Amino acid sequence: MKENYFIERKISVNKKINEILVDLPYYVNEFIVGIENRSSELTRLNYLLDLRIFFDYLQRTKFTSKKIKEIELADLDNLTSTDIEAYLNYTNAYKYYGKYLTNGERGKSRKLSSLRTFFKYFFNKDKLSKNITAKLSMPKLHDKAIIRLENEEMINLLNVANSPTQFSDMEKSFHKHTQKRDVAILTTLLGTGIRVSECVGLNVSDIDFNINGFKVTRKGGNQVIVYFPEEVKTALKEYIDERNCSIETSTQNIDALFLSLQKRRITVRSVEKLVKKYAQIIVPLKHITPHKLRSTFGTNLYNETEDIYVVAEILGHKNINTTKKYYAATS
Repeated sequence: MKENYFIERKISVNKKINEILVDLPYYVNEFIVGIENRSSELTRLNYLLDLRIFFDYLQRTKFTSKKIKEIELADLDNLTSTDIEAYLNYTNAYKYYGKYLTNGERGKSRKLSSLRTFFKYFFNKDKLSKNITAKLSMPKLHDKAIIRLENEEMINLLNVANSPTQFSDMEKSFHKHTQKRDVAILTTLLGTGIRVSECVGLNVSDIDFNINGFKVTRKGGNQVIVYFPEEVKTALKEYIDERNCSIETSTQNIDALFLSLQKRRITVRSVEKLVKKYAQIIVPLKHITPHKLRSTFGTNLYNETEDIYVVAEILGHKNINTTKKYYAATS
C-alpha cells in the first residue's frame, strides 16, 4: 500500500493532542473541538502546548489547593489582565517537569496569541464574562535579518556534500552510503524552496521527469505541482537509480522518495541534522536550517524576477508579508 507521510503525521499529531487533553480541564477539549474547522492539527497542538504551561502556572501560583483538571472556567473569569502579564513575565525563564525553559519575544508573543484565541472562544460562547487578554498588547517583535546562503556558499555546500574532505575516515566510509541522497535533498531544497515537511513527504510516484515537476502537499493539505530545474532532475535521478538498486525485495512497496539507512522514510529531524552537518563546514558562523535554504531560494527568485507576488505563489504563501519578512530579502 502506498505510504502517505501526511496521513501518518496527522494520526501522530492527533494522538499527541489526545494525550495532552487528558491532563487538562474538560473545557479545553471543547475549545479544541470548537476550532477544528478553522485550524490545522499542528496549530491545535501548539495551542495545547502553550495552554499546558499556562494551567501549570495557574495551579502553582493562583489555585494551589486545586489540581489542574479542577480549575474551572469560573476561576478563569476571576483572573485579571495583570495576572496574564505576570504569567508572561514568568515564561521568561521557568521550570517545567524538571526542565528549565526560556522564551524570547517571539515565544511570549505566541503564548499570548494562544491565550487570546482561548479566552476569545469562551467569551464569544458567553461562558466568560470578559476577555481579559484583549486588553493586552502583543510584545514588540524586532525584525531579524534573513539568514541565507550566498551563491558561492551554495556551491560549496553541494561540493562538500559530494566530497567532504574534512570528514574523518570513518565519517567518509559512512558518507558513501548517503552521498547521493544527501546531495539530492540539498539540491531539491535549494532548487525548489519547498518546506522540509514537503520534502520528506515526497513519494517516488509524485515525480514526473517528463515535465520536471513533482506533487507536494502544502500546509492545509492542498496539493500542487512544483517544477524543478535540470540540476534537481539530475540529482534526483542519480539518487533514485542508487535507491532502486539498494532497496531490498521485501521492501519494494516503499514509495517514500528519501529513505534512511534503515530503508524507512527519512524524518524531518534527520534532514535538519544533515543540513546542519554540511553547513557548519562551509559557514560555521551562520545557523543554517532547511528553512534558511528556503529563504535562500526565495531571495534568489526575487532577485531574478523582482516580483514578490511570484515568490509568494511559488513558496505557497497566502500573505506576501510572510514572504517579505522571512523568506526573501528585498530592498
